[in-house]
Amino acid sequence: MLGELPRTGLGVDAGAHFYVFKWKAVTFGLGGQVTLARAHASPAESTGLRAVTERFTSITPQLSLNFGSGNGWSYLSAGIGAAKWKIVPDGAAEMPADQERLRTVNYGGGARWFIKRHLAFNVDVRFHQVDPGTPTLFISVDPDTPSVTLPGSPRTTFMIFSGGISVK
Repeated sequence: MLGELPRTGLGVDAGAHFYVFKWKAVTFGLGGQVTLARAHASPAESTGLRAVTERFTSITPQLSLNFGSGNGWSYLSAGIGAAKWKIVPDGAAEMPADQERLRTVNYGGGARWFIKRHLAFNVDVRFHQVDPGTPTLFISVDPDTPSVTLPGSPRTTFMIFSGGISVK
């Protein structure tokens, strides 16, 4: 149910880029990003809703456009990779759909400000557009319970705000 879905969560986001060439005011970079996130919702028992844990894992190669100098710069980056998106009620087993790798388009931008020669503070806003999941046939072993097709996950876009440090 929609009311069982977690609203916000915490995670770790790590990336690496190599700057391959500069053209006018733009430095082009190639790299990748790994995102691991988790959220949990524990509705009040009186609502009749279940506690649910959501996990999102994504690995995406990226192309970046960087603007600025060695003291700080802003950037735009995008890439296409794979993600796993799991939403599992607490105490329940994962379904086959929870193991499916889904195509994700990762895009966003941010900025870095160097406070020391090799250490910077950074902020980033990123979107992960995840393709829909495949419907799954659930075959009942109980002859009194019919088999059903469970719908796949919908196309979803996550927005992730992050802040942290960068090392050069």
